[in-house]
Amino acid sequence: MKYDFSTVEKKWQEIWEKEGVFHATNDTSRPKFYALVEFPYPSGQGLHVGHPRSYTALDIIARKKRLQGYNVLYPMGWDAFGLPTENFAIKNHVHPAEVTKQNIARFKQQLVSLGLSFDWSREINTTDPNYYKWTQWIFLKLFEKGLAYKKEMAVNWCNSCKCVLANEEVVNGVCERCGGEVVRKTKSQWMLGITKYAQRLIDDLDGVDYIERVKTQQRNWIGRSTGAEVNFETTSGDTLTVYTTRPDTLFGATYMVISPEHPILEKWADKLHNMDEVRTYQAEAASKSDFERTELVKDKTGVRLDGVEAINPVNGRQIPIFISDYVLISYGTGAIMAVPAHDTRDWEFAKKFNLPIIEVVKGGDVEKEAFTDCATGVMVNSGMLDGLSVEDAKVKIVDWLEQEKKGQPKVNFKLRDWVFARQRYWGEPIPIVHCDKCGYVALPEDQLPLKLPEVESYEPTQNGESPLAALTDWVNTTCPKCGDPAHRETDTMPQWAGSSWYFMRYCDPHNNDALASKEALDYWLPVDWYNGGMEHTTLHLLYSRFWHKFLYDIGVVSTPEPYAKRTSHGMILGENGEKMSKSRGNVVNPDEIVNQYGADTMRLYEMFIGDFEKSAPWSSKSIKGCKRFLDRIWDLQECVVEGGIRPELERNFHKTIKKVTIDIENLKMNTAIAAMMALLNDISDIGSITKEEFRTLLLLLNPFAPHITEELWQLVGFGGMVTSQTWPTYDESKCVDDTVEIVLQINGKVRNRLVIPADISKEDAIAAAKQDDKIASQIEGKTIVKEIYVPKKLVNLVVKG
Repeated sequence: MKYDFSTVEKKWQEIWEKEGVFHATNDTSRPKFYALVEFPYPSGQGLHVGHPRSYTALDIIARKKRLQGYNVLYPMGWDAFGLPTENFAIKNHVHPAEVTKQNIARFKQQLVSLGLSFDWSREINTTDPNYYKWTQWIFLKLFEKGLAYKKEMAVNWCNSCKCVLANEEVVNGVCERCGGEVVRKTKSQWMLGITKYAQRLIDDLDGVDYIERVKTQQRNWIGRSTGAEVNFETTSGDTLTVYTTRPDTLFGATYMVISPEHPILEKWADKLHNMDEVRTYQAEAASKSDFERTELVKDKTGVRLDGVEAINPVNGRQIPIFISDYVLISYGTGAIMAVPAHDTRDWEFAKKFNLPIIEVVKGGDVEKEAFTDCATGVMVNSGMLDGLSVEDAKVKIVDWLEQEKKGQPKVNFKLRDWVFARQRYWGEPIPIVHCDKCGYVALPEDQLPLKLPEVESYEPTQNGESPLAALTDWVNTTCPKCGDPAHRETDTMPQWAGSSWYFMRYCDPHNNDALASKEALDYWLPVDWYNGGMEHTTLHLLYSRFWHKFLYDIGVVSTPEPYAKRTSHGMILGENGEKMSKSRGNVVNPDEIVNQYGADTMRLYEMFIGDFEKSAPWSSKSIKGCKRFLDRIWDLQECVVEGGIRPELERNFHKTIKKVTIDIENLKMNTAIAAMMALLNDISDIGSITKEEFRTLLLLLNPFAPHITEELWQLVGFGGMVTSQTWPTYDESKCVDDTVEIVLQINGKVRNRLVIPADISKEDAIAAAKQDDKIASQIEGKTIVKEIYVPKKLVNLVVKG
């Protein structure tokens, strides 16, 4: 009987849903396992075959954990606010809510068709007012603690999306979302004080099980550095403070550079003889993004301030001050000391403006290029520091600066506070009103959720205001504090808001009184295993860790970190080895694969395609091999006989159980499948399978191919469903081979192979090798000068003559 996968898969998907097989319960008496994948943004294109790779891997883990007795939470939802939906709505004149509804229905149908064991009773949607009520509540708590504030600042403005972007959303100088031009504008923006958590966000990485490249990305983005703040007096009587990681090079500082936005420039306006030139340069800098300004390969530009100079604190020398756009007001103090002998960018600037270059760390030729490999060098031309190592010089100069009250040690971070506002419609309204008397006032909690009003146009405005600004009836309100007229905040939250805490809502998604009950949060958190793409291991991971730590501080959650374990998967590429995209014409639709081969084949192939953490190209040819494997599994029902595991297969079964069990936990799904394929070959060689052997094989295969295994389980008459059974165990002593195959070598070259007892002694192994016909013929008449035995691997005879 041929396997009718389409009928069988639909049948079991309906049974699982009807009986709520995968619904997690808040039963604190049972050991829990919380598996999480990043919830998708429901775009109009639906899934492509890359999406299920992550979902299927965690599904296999979740299904195995259920069989091992765990109370498993494996939820799914929708990260549905954001620019793409709004842009589609504008273009096609459809309300974003309707677009979102249609896209979610499409995505959900595709996910269900893959047999993923999500608990759909806990489905969430970030655009649901019952959900974003709690996003707004968290914002109000941040506001209450001073971590949400409004600030006038230069921001990244996308001319295409017509909204402000966080620094993290500007990639290579363009908008991450649309690829459009990004310029600088000065606007009043809501900010979140993530920098107050910078040190903890680094330190607490030591206590979580993240793959190392994820930890590295987090640390690099936060950018912790240790150095000193140094005070440079100026001829104007004011002081400029710089932050430097190399205070040891102070004697080599021959000029200073300050940001074009530095506020001291206004103070010096009447002292500077070239203020018009300064103003012109400021205007030019304002039109550039941070990326453009700090790009290393760009031509160095700047204006020397005519009228004020700085004084080097270690030698009293007057040095010129420049403004240049490569210094950002948002990093450090907005001013730097320049040591051209030992910094490439400073060296290029000094050469262009004919400034002194003084070597202070011995080595290299600083007239030809900056000598930057100087971390372990010796100090020269540095007065009190001469002859010291760089590390000793750092300690001595910081002590001297403190004693002389000219500086102090300082830890700095590259991380900036989070720009938390978008001038668009399709996002969470910010629950704040502005009153002329009271300033910014929080909406009372009993007025949440503050719902998005209906609008006729979602078009972003040309003046940078949100479309909500035109809704005067909605904007005009009264101050909750004093009752005077006030107006609502018209910016909305960025898409990152809803995804920064969604894993908490899954714990108790229907709670109307809290984002989740304390009992549910205490039971389910932290997430035991979180998998997602490497593209989200900087921003989303950082933001959600920050929100979780804040909620930990105010007693909402009881764990300092949200995720105990984080892994990431490689992309599935097109058959041509390139990233899948419509423009390349290499996108594979999972619906077509499911219709042609079935969901189980699709799942099996996505796991068999290669190392989970690495990218792998799709292969239409290879997927057929997975289909043939499942067809062979299906045909086993025709040769079932009574009995337990037979002696000749006992070792094979125990080894396979061990291999599959361990490989699943290590995301080595491809080798787990290979082990089951090898076991099937061993069974096929005998020509029959006992009921106990079939039962064990179906249990092992079930997490990978749940539909076919459930159907066979029922057909053979095992009773119940696979999902309610117990995962098979193995006996370690029965996993050891009686015999092993070793390589036989002469002078390091392989000459033959030999099967020997696994526990054979060195002497007996070498004797057996010498008796092998091929080896014996090649050593005859020669002198053996060395005999090498590597247990269970090889015998190598080194001969002469």
